[in-house]
Amino acid sequence: MARDVRIGGSGPVRIGIAGLGRSGWDLHCRAIAQLPDRFRLVSAFDRLGERRREAAARFGCQTPDSLAAVLRDPGVEVVVIALPSNLHETAALDALKAGKHVVVEKPFSTSLRGARRMIAAARRAGRILTCSHNLRFGADFLKVRSVLDSGVLGRPLQIRIAWHKFRRRWDWQTSAALGGGVLNNEGSHAVDQALQFLVTAQPRVACWRFRTPLTSGDAENHVKIILHASGQPVCDLELTDSCACAQTTWHVMGTSGGLAGTAGGLEWKYIDPSALPNRPLDVNATEGRSFNSEDLAWKTDSCSFAGEDYYEACTRRFWEDLYRGVRETGVVEITPESILRQMRVLEECRRQALVEVS
Repeated sequence: MARDVRIGGSGPVRIGIAGLGRSGWDLHCRAIAQLPDRFRLVSAFDRLGERRREAAARFGCQTPDSLAAVLRDPGVEVVVIALPSNLHETAALDALKAGKHVVVEKPFSTSLRGARRMIAAARRAGRILTCSHNLRFGADFLKVRSVLDSGVLGRPLQIRIAWHKFRRRWDWQTSAALGGGVLNNEGSHAVDQALQFLVTAQPRVACWRFRTPLTSGDAENHVKIILHASGQPVCDLELTDSCACAQTTWHVMGTSGGLAGTAGGLEWKYIDPSALPNRPLDVNATEGRSFNSEDLAWKTDSCSFAGEDYYEACTRRFWEDLYRGVRETGVVEITPESILRQMRVLEECRRQALVEVS
């Protein structure tokens, strides 16, 4: 974000929310309620009157019947855009024009071009613009990064992230026109996480997108993405509503060990290469026609996140980071630069053909 971002103020940051659905209500409003010394919901809009009335009763906030009214409120400092995905760009541009800091639900935009327009508008306005990639604050992701950074697994060769479900869906998030589909819904999170492991380059992208009879909409419900950059690990991503035999969310392969696990906990095992005996190449016949074998001195470790409400905790950490950005630093973890890297990947995935499976 530009250095001239206007920050400061005192007291709780005053929030306006556009959209009181799953993300707006269950994630953002919930996090705001848990941090009353840092945030106060002062205005909330949703097209459904019963949702506005629920917000008024819960938070004592204003509940106008339009986003424009939220943006006109001089008391609103930050606007959360939690509307259908196809509305993110226009709503964010309007909020920035009104002089607000802006949080956009994922996907940030439905196009790379739109993302660039939004980021340019934020720089002109001198306002923070970020995306709610709360899973970058997930305990499992943070621990995977910590284990890799420690070096105990050696050089990482492959990092696999799998969101495996088997389900039918028929809501608005299955409509391509509304910005739905697994690529936007789940893929935006997984790509954002994967790019944190590919630190030096924009990766090459291979993507396969499928639409199966499990969805009632016209957007994809099964996506396979491979990301690779020279000198970096291969990132293998699977986001699907078509996996009846789910595997672990995380599977990491390294030259000295590996890691596997889920949001509930991780396990990793590794060897100390310096303690291994030298094994020079031997092209002679092996004794008893056997394969090479030896006993490896494995070290093992694990951690559990069983006591943590996953989405609640990572969303709270996202909001704590936002508070520091708005009141103190002008910088947040989910930067426009990192958003653009992710949007370039998603754009290339969209360019690669959708396959319908009958």
